[in-house]
Amino acid sequence: MNRYWELAKESYSGYANYIWNEITFQYDYKPLWQNYFWGLILVSLFFFVWEWTRPWRKDQPKFRKDFWLDAFYMFFNFFLFSLIVFNALSDVFVNLFNDFLGIFGLTNVVALKIETWPKIAQLFMLFIIRDFIQWWVHRLLHASPRLWEFHKVHHSVEQMGFAAHLRYHWMETIVYRTIEYLPLAMIGFGIDDFFFVHMFTLAVGHWNHANINVRLGVLKYIFNNPNMHMWHHAHDLPEERRTGVNFGLTLSLWDYLFRTAYIPHSGKDIKLGFPGVKKFPKGFFQQVSHGFKRNDPSDPR
Repeated sequence: MNRYWELAKESYSGYANYIWNEITFQYDYKPLWQNYFWGLILVSLFFFVWEWTRPWRKDQPKFRKDFWLDAFYMFFNFFLFSLIVFNALSDVFVNLFNDFLGIFGLTNVVALKIETWPKIAQLFMLFIIRDFIQWWVHRLLHASPRLWEFHKVHHSVEQMGFAAHLRYHWMETIVYRTIEYLPLAMIGFGIDDFFFVHMFTLAVGHWNHANINVRLGVLKYIFNNPNMHMWHHAHDLPEERRTGVNFGLTLSLWDYLFRTAYIPHSGKDIKLGFPGVKKFPKGFFQQVSHGFKRNDPSDPR
């Protein structure tokens, strides 16, 4: 037990140093431009300017409702939550899991070693498998009444903008990473260039939620986009689709393959949220503590 406690403490201090080094560019283990902290800011500024200069919903305020709340969520979920809780918990969990496997004489869960593949092939495999797993987890967040209570935080957005991408409950991070861990570990990912996949999916996530409109043509059947994702956040959906539609994070491909795609029209001015959203907590602390009590029986989802 002492070993796990020491591991947790080392994770806290290590991640705090990591954040500081990212902010101040004090690192030599990777190129300067592979910086998650400033990368998030630059990607966000890009979509912020795009929304201001070419807005899709022109009557929406430039600083839309809850913009600053969502801006804080971006830094909380990307950095502060990891610093406060998740990094230490994940390190302890991984070691506990490996120790558990050791009881049965298993020291390695890697079933497919891809470290010898070309980097581009490794990255492509990581991207596809991770996005597919996340698509199923996202469906689970809607299908499970318990998990839906946490996911309501993300769906409490009533005016869409790029920063809404990272308004989500911290429990979602735990759910996603826990379910992702074993499948990705079994494939033996050990690449140093995950930065490219991470920043690409971050940019697409910002784009999906941004107040912009881009016609993709046939690519809409592969990549998620604002027109499609708007319907994921729709307040009103047909009864037969009451647990949600358009679950894709980066790729729309899975929704078309599994028949969960739903775009009856552009969705430019549809009402967003969920039944009861007006009564949902508005403050940050009330939202991140939501979901631990019994779900609202009046919610049809």
